[in-house]
Amino acid sequence: MTESSFGPWARVLANLVSKYGAKPASFMCYFFILLVALILSCMFYYVALGEIKIVDVLAVMFFSAVTSPVLISIMIRSIHQLEDSKSYLESATQQEKLLNQTLKDNINRLNNEIDERKMALHAKHRAIEELRKEIAERKKTQQELAQQGMLLRSIVDSSPDLFYYRDENGVFAGCNKMFELVIGKPSEELIGRSVEQIYPQSYLPEVLRTDTEVSATHKPITLDVEYPVNDENRWFEMRKLPFINDDGKYIGLLAFGRDITSRKEAEQALETAYKDKGKFIATLSHELRTPLNGIVGLTRMLLDTELSQQQKSWCNTIFSSAETLGNIFNDIIDLDKIDREQLDIATDSINVSDFINDVVNFAGLIADQKGLEFTINRSGVLDVYALLDPTRLRQVLWNLINNAVKFTHRGSVTLKCKRENRESGPWLNISIIDTGVGIPSDQQERIFDMYYKAPDLTGANAIGSGIGLAVTKALVHAMKGSIRVSSMQGQGSRFDVEIPLTLCSAPKQQSYAGRSLYILLVEDVPLNAEIATNLLEQRGHEVIWAETGEDALSLVATEDDLDLILLDMQLPDINGDQVAREIRADSHFDDLPIVALTANVRSAEQELEGISIQGALAKPINTTRLDKMLAELFGIDAKQAGAKEFLEGVTFSEQQRHELDIDTITDFIDSMGGEAFERSVTLFKTLNPRYCSELRQSLDNDDIDEYASVAHKLKGAAGSVGLHQVQLHTKKMELEAHQNSGEILTQWINELEIKIADGIILLEQTLALLGIKNKGK
Repeated sequence: MTESSFGPWARVLANLVSKYGAKPASFMCYFFILLVALILSCMFYYVALGEIKIVDVLAVMFFSAVTSPVLISIMIRSIHQLEDSKSYLESATQQEKLLNQTLKDNINRLNNEIDERKMALHAKHRAIEELRKEIAERKKTQQELAQQGMLLRSIVDSSPDLFYYRDENGVFAGCNKMFELVIGKPSEELIGRSVEQIYPQSYLPEVLRTDTEVSATHKPITLDVEYPVNDENRWFEMRKLPFINDDGKYIGLLAFGRDITSRKEAEQALETAYKDKGKFIATLSHELRTPLNGIVGLTRMLLDTELSQQQKSWCNTIFSSAETLGNIFNDIIDLDKIDREQLDIATDSINVSDFINDVVNFAGLIADQKGLEFTINRSGVLDVYALLDPTRLRQVLWNLINNAVKFTHRGSVTLKCKRENRESGPWLNISIIDTGVGIPSDQQERIFDMYYKAPDLTGANAIGSGIGLAVTKALVHAMKGSIRVSSMQGQGSRFDVEIPLTLCSAPKQQSYAGRSLYILLVEDVPLNAEIATNLLEQRGHEVIWAETGEDALSLVATEDDLDLILLDMQLPDINGDQVAREIRADSHFDDLPIVALTANVRSAEQELEGISIQGALAKPINTTRLDKMLAELFGIDAKQAGAKEFLEGVTFSEQQRHELDIDTITDFIDSMGGEAFERSVTLFKTLNPRYCSELRQSLDNDDIDEYASVAHKLKGAAGSVGLHQVQLHTKKMELEAHQNSGEILTQWINELEIKIADGIILLEQTLALLGIKNKGK
């Protein structure tokens, strides 16, 4: 039912009932009906009858009054029913709307759910398809990994190099076939076992030491190992590497080994061949030295006779030639020194002008023999004394002059000598100029190469060994000089040599007869060698110095007139006891006295037990003991020095007596003089930074053996100049290096540098106290 079906009066009545309630609305409607009835009846009777009758009006009013309550009650009841029906219809309509909306929502939700299920179904199909693809790819990857693993395993197993892996506890976790063959056990018996269960007892200390080193330093190491394989000793080059995880933690050790037995055998064969070659050259040199010594001896005798100036000049040239030839033999024996640039330069005070005259005599003779003109041009002041190695410099010039004469068929050879003053000091410039065949421009850079021989005009190689110019260049560089060549083919060549000059005073005259002993000094510390050499030469002996054991053995094999060997026990290549054993192995040297030089006489005597030696001297060398030893061996009386009383009257401070070895210093000065002591102090100051640098470098390289070796050298050098506290400190560094950490070893170096600096200050004060500094004594 709509609102229009009620009608306006019903709505008004409904509103009144709704507003005032049923009873008030009924009374209001009742009175309203009576009023309407009154009005209508009056109007009706007036219009119809023309008059209004009260009785009729009252009848109408009575009728209205009687019927209105019933009508009103019916109307109100109808209105209530209609209102209830309306409310019910509205509620039903609302519920229908809600039901329709719910139905629509359910339909939409159902549709969405159907769509989602469709999408989920599609996604499921896609996921299943992707899963199938992933499973297929994973299977393929697993197959490829399996194949790669098999390939890697095949490669590792087929490798000629052995491989194994051990965890952080030293337990084997993997290896290849080669390692199984070397150990002689299958991997099943190796994996899960410790090193103690695998290796023989004799190899365990070295294995555990290197394993500990790798795990502690996290650095790889390489070492050569000899190990028995099938009852045959084989050599392996082992490389051990730390296995580190992403957090930097050590979790195991990887090791690779390569069989280098053939290489070791080749090295041993090469070493044997080298030794055989050295023995052959030494034997040849020995045989050649016999007539050469005759030449030298006869020339010395001739020089002691009455000779004209020209004859004396010729004899001097013969003597110089023979002496140089003897040194050339030594160069041939030690030819490997050229490659290592370790040629020894022994300087002496020589007159430059006299030296050039000797060269001129030789050059003039060989040029005249070939009919060539020889000229000499001098410029600058050459009549001076300088510290030069005359043998080496003469060898350089004679080599160049010989080449100039050899390759010049006509014309001239010119020798130009010039002293030139530069900012760095005086230099000696020497040029050898010839008018020979010349050298092609494309060959000039190679003529100084070892064994290289430039072809001549016909294309054939030049005559010669090809080592002359290489040795010449090495000698010039060893003398801090330079050499260069300029040449034009067919017009001649020019070789320019430049050598720095260190001017000095003339040497003291000393006759040959004054040198009573010919002594070989074997010492690896230059400062100790200089001090010992000065000490012996001051007593009139001739000294040759060898820095290594190999050099000492070569000199023993080639020098025929040795009277004594002073042998340091600790050398950089082989120890003194081994040198002594090799010398005593040759019966030719049974009567050659050997005296050991050592910081520990008792220890040296134990090392040399069973070897025939004639004594041992403690380092630094004490002059009293030295003189006593020479007197016992050769009956030579000690020379009396004149400075002892003066030195005993000097008062030293408590600090000097605590830090310095005053007895060593006074003994040194008393024996060799103040100037020699000052030179030794200066040399120590020069060598000290190098030794400290070598100590730090050995720590950087984790080479503790080298650390101890350098400390030993520094101990000897410090003891030689009386630095007592430095000597004690370096002794501790040498003996306790292997028992302490790198931090402590570094701290010792820092303490050493402080002690050396303080000690040098005290030495300077001591020099000044003794009146030596910048003055001499």
